[in-house]
Amino acid sequence: MKLDTKSYKGTRDIYPEEMRLRRYIFDKWARVCQRYGYERYDAPILEPLEIYAAKSGQEIVSDQTYAFTDRGDRRVTIRPEMTPSIARMVAARRQEMPMPARLFSIANFMRYERPQKGREREFWQLNLDLFGAADVEADIEIITVSDAILREFGARPEMYTILVGDRRLTDYVMREYLELDAVQAGVMIKLFDRRAKMSVEEFNVQAAEIYGGQNSSEFLAKVDELVGANSLGDLPKTIAQNGPVDELRTLLSALERRGITSAKYDPTLMRGFDYYTGIVFEVFDNSPENNRSMFGGGRYDGLVGLFGVEDLPVCGVAPGEATLNEFLKAWNLLPKLAPATDLYIIPLGIDVHDIADKLRAGGVKVAVDLGGRKAEKAIKTAVKLGVPYVMFVGENELKSGKFSLKNLATKEEKMTTLDDVVAILTNARNVL
Repeated sequence: MKLDTKSYKGTRDIYPEEMRLRRYIFDKWARVCQRYGYERYDAPILEPLEIYAAKSGQEIVSDQTYAFTDRGDRRVTIRPEMTPSIARMVAARRQEMPMPARLFSIANFMRYERPQKGREREFWQLNLDLFGAADVEADIEIITVSDAILREFGARPEMYTILVGDRRLTDYVMREYLELDAVQAGVMIKLFDRRAKMSVEEFNVQAAEIYGGQNSSEFLAKVDELVGANSLGDLPKTIAQNGPVDELRTLLSALERRGITSAKYDPTLMRGFDYYTGIVFEVFDNSPENNRSMFGGGRYDGLVGLFGVEDLPVCGVAPGEATLNEFLKAWNLLPKLAPATDLYIIPLGIDVHDIADKLRAGGVKVAVDLGGRKAEKAIKTAVKLGVPYVMFVGENELKSGKFSLKNLATKEEKMTTLDDVVAILTNARNVL
């Protein structure tokens, strides 16, 4: 039987050139997180299904998990997100873990959903969470780190927008302003979450269906007034007097003082997960070619307490690798990344591994051509691999202690010592 070479639908094979870009993204993520005092952790790829059923939302559990019964008759799933996992881990060490706890991970997840540009069934993302801080300063920090991540890749504020909202304010709007019951409010929140992907007419038709009562025109007028609020000052007075509005003003003012000019209030921002309890935010790409949500986060107090311990306030964010990749492409921010190998040694009829090991001891990353091939074929391999230098080693080079080093980009070739080879290649790597 002939086996298929294609990867499972919605997953990607990552070859070395793509892996270089992935490592570039991951390294920058980690650098920013550690700059703000966050410590790295990891968690199992399998989790009990029940921890997602408790808070992530029925859509995740019913439609998007890779769930199965294991041989011990336990219902488990490949993790579709990290938030319940880190909440479980913090709950397990609730008494001994110093607070506030700043934690991050870079991990892969799986969701059974339709693959599309920037969204796959297997995906990698950064998960950054701050436990034990209830004040709005924690929310400010999470958004500040999110902004710093994009700037780390060379992004400028005009390239993206950070939309900010509050789930407490959303609940008030649904219950008091729009006068919806709990079921209607749940459906309306999901409709708002999809609003950018549909026409105004389609949105209004579905909103009227959710309301389902008399005077739907009055209801739609209220919705329209809400949607049209471009700032906190534009909100209807009955909403503007609500408590969370003051906290949002504090947050936006603090972000502006920190030079984060791309943040603004959006009354229709909902975020999809059921566990959000306070300030939420979403980062959008402003590129006309890729105008979409990239990632988001917010406050999810209450999740730690589900594991039978004293609860903790928490907020976090989760940028994804695939959506960030599309953002970098759209703004021409993708770097040209050289392979890890510094030097390709071409043996001229002798064993060169002692020479290669001496160079490796000096910090040079070395590959040796195998099979006694002609120099022309070995050079072609080095060029295809993208290795910047080749070095020829034969009996004469060993006796003289001088080796022919060739720069494949400039075609420059010169005789040099092993110590000089180490210096030349180290300097070339630092320049890149």
